Amino acid sequence: MPSPSVAYIRVSREKQGRSGLGLEAQQAAIRSFCAAHGYQIAAEYREVETGKGHDALERRPQLAAAMQAARKLGTGSKRKRDAAPVIVAKLCRLSRDVAFISGLMAERVPFIVAELGPDVDPFMLHIYAAVAEKERNTIGERTKAALAAAKARGVVLGSPTIAASNRQAANTHAEPLRAIIEPIKHLSTRRIAAILNEGGHTTQRGGEWSSVTVMRLLDRLKLR
Repeated sequence: MPSPSVAYIRVSREKQGRSGLGLEAQQAAIRSFCAAHGYQIAAEYREVETGKGHDALERRPQLAAAMQAARKLGTGSKRKRDAAPVIVAKLCRLSRDVAFISGLMAERVPFIVAELGPDVDPFMLHIYAAVAEKERNTIGERTKAALAAAKARGVVLGSPTIAASNRQAANTHAEPLRAIIEPIKHLSTRRIAAILNEGGHTTQRGGEWSSVTVMRLLDRLKLR
C-alpha cells in the first residue's frame, strides 16, 4: 500500500506563479517519483515566494502548512508520531540556505528531494545545501564583477525610460491603497498582507500580498 506524503511546490517570482512556468514541471517530477517509490500524494501545497534567508519560513505559510499536514498524516502513537514526508522536486525549491535547511531538519518532519532519490539522509541534505549555497554566492559575485567591469567600460546598464515607466506604474498602483494601509501601518507586515488578500486586493502583478511585497508598498508610500 502506498505511503502517504505531502507535495510542496514553489516558484520564486509572481510571474512564474501566474503563468504556471515551473509549477507543472515540479508537479510532474514529484508525481513520477511517488509512482516509482511507492508514495501517495495526500496533499499538495503551492507557493510563490523567495527562498532566500534563514528566516524564509516566516514568509512561506504554505510550507508551514505542508509540514503541519505531514505531521497529521504521520503514523505511530499520539505521543510519538512519525510525520509523513514532504516531497519536493529539487532541493532549491526548499532553499539554498544552509541555516534554513538546518531549521527545517529540527522540525522533525522528513523531507525527500525527488531529484536526489529516497535514501538521502538529513546529513547529506545539509551537504547538498552547503554546495548549493556556495554556488549561489559564487554566481552572485561573478555577476556583480561582470556588471562592474561593464560599467567601468562605459556601458549603460538598464534602460532609464523603462525604469521610469516601471516606477510610475508602481506608484499608480500603490496610491489607491494608501487609505487602507495608513490606519493599519502599525501592524505586522504579515497581518497587513492578510488584510489586503482578504479584501481582494492584489499586487501590481496580480499576485497575493506577502510580507516582502507589503514592505515595498510601505516604502513606496513612505509609511515606514
